[in-house]
Amino acid sequence: MAPVERGRPMRIRLSPEGRDRLVAKVRALFARDFDRELSAFQADRLVDFFVRHLGAPIYNQAIQDARAAIQTKLDDLEGEFYEPDPD
Repeated sequence: MAPVERGRPMRIRLSPEGRDRLVAKVRALFARDFDRELSAFQADRLVDFFVRHLGAPIYNQAIQDARAAIQTKLDDLEGEFYEPDPD
């Protein structure tokens, strides 16, 4: 996996609606599992932290998985559709 250049903005972005849903889920998780109420600001900061530190590795792994799946399909292409010459 190639390292992210320092100073280069991350391409991983959450939509405002997606971010709001995730913040609400983080707040609910902390309330339910840790008996701790987080403000929306605190939960938003946690979301930022996890996107920054987990987003790129997860994104890169998904790209590698997609590439492998497509490559497998391409490798099977000849065997699946090959038509031998009649000679």
